[in-house]
Amino acid sequence: MITIQWDALLAPRYDMFYIDQNGNKVRPNVIHRTSLGCYERTLAWMIEKYEGAFPTWLCPEQVRVLPISEKFMDYANAVNAELVKAGIRSSVDERAEKIGYKLRDLRLQRIPYALIVGQKESEEGLVSVWNRKAGDKGAAKLADFLAEIKEDIDTKALSPKE
Repeated sequence: MITIQWDALLAPRYDMFYIDQNGNKVRPNVIHRTSLGCYERTLAWMIEKYEGAFPTWLCPEQVRVLPISEKFMDYANAVNAELVKAGIRSSVDERAEKIGYKLRDLRLQRIPYALIVGQKESEEGLVSVWNRKAGDKGAAKLADFLAEIKEDIDTKALSPKE
């Protein structure tokens, strides 16, 4: 990933020189160094290493809110608004599909967390937390979940907490 290379063309192209201790003009040797190499190689390496299942802090979408049915769409949108307000990259799955199908799709897309909301969650102000590593983690207050995911993101954890 790291590249260090000598550039034989840059100094003449920009007419670079320095004055040595004897007062002579000397062309410098230009050495490029980068800690990541090129972006394409770095991204390809990361995709291969994580098999597309990036750590939470790096995922383009960190949470998807899954309403059990259309009746709970308002609560799902309210939960999503709180997530976005807290700086979490999230969305609501508004498709009229069964929850099992939505979870399977979530696994295939390698999204780290799902918040499932239905009647119990909307009445009690909770979310049912699912993560790609531990599966169903049960019901939790949204504030507790936000604290957990923010810790994952802030500490740059490599995988969601179990």
